[in-house]
Amino acid sequence: MQFDSILSMRLILSAFVVMLLSINASEADIYKSVDEDGVICYTDIPLKKNAVRIMRTQTAPVDTKDKVQAKAEIKNKEFHGIVKEKSAKYNVDPSLVHAVIKAESNGNPYAVSKKGAQGLMQLMPTTARDLQVQNPFDPEENIDGGTRYLKYLIEKFNGDLTLALAAYNAGPKTVEKSGSVPQIPETREYVKKVLSFYGGATHYPVESGSPMKERPERIYKLLTDEGTVLFTNLPLNKQYPRF
Repeated sequence: MQFDSILSMRLILSAFVVMLLSINASEADIYKSVDEDGVICYTDIPLKKNAVRIMRTQTAPVDTKDKVQAKAEIKNKEFHGIVKEKSAKYNVDPSLVHAVIKAESNGNPYAVSKKGAQGLMQLMPTTARDLQVQNPFDPEENIDGGTRYLKYLIEKFNGDLTLALAAYNAGPKTVEKSGSVPQIPETREYVKKVLSFYGGATHYPVESGSPMKERPERIYKLLTDEGTVLFTNLPLNKQYPRF
């Protein structure tokens, strides 16, 4: 009877260890020991002096830079359809839009920068409002607004892509004030990064009749005599440019 009990216990332990090895191999070391009755025990800690470690903890392999890059590219493919649609709508090269998205958020629609820029194309809250983007975390709205704003800057700087991208990062007024890419390390690095993703082209052809000018609602920026900035859909004064 004692032999049968030991045999049964061994069979139970054998079944247990098979399960243990298949499930927890990546979570803990496995030790094998034999008690006074000759029963083999498997544990995740060495309970006895004769315990022998039969399996070491396995850790998940660390992704290489190439693997991380590949995952990011797969993730970005989720928005290819939207980018294609909005690029055609506003007459912008979809590769340029993809380059901006990659540099801005690496394809994360919920990204928020330290300065508060939001979504795939990292729209600042004030810019999002001016572009009538109600939900900057919605990929379609964000890409629509970001592509439209990018085209606006390309036209504003007469196809000079370097200046347009600098303005996308630092703001058009900052670029206009400096007359070139401002001496801001972040902006200079950003421009190089986007141009690298895009292929290095620094000039973008500007065509008349841009879809940027055909959007349903035009927004005009006005400065009142009191110094208050006012946005309106009516050109109350021709000296105020459309935003």
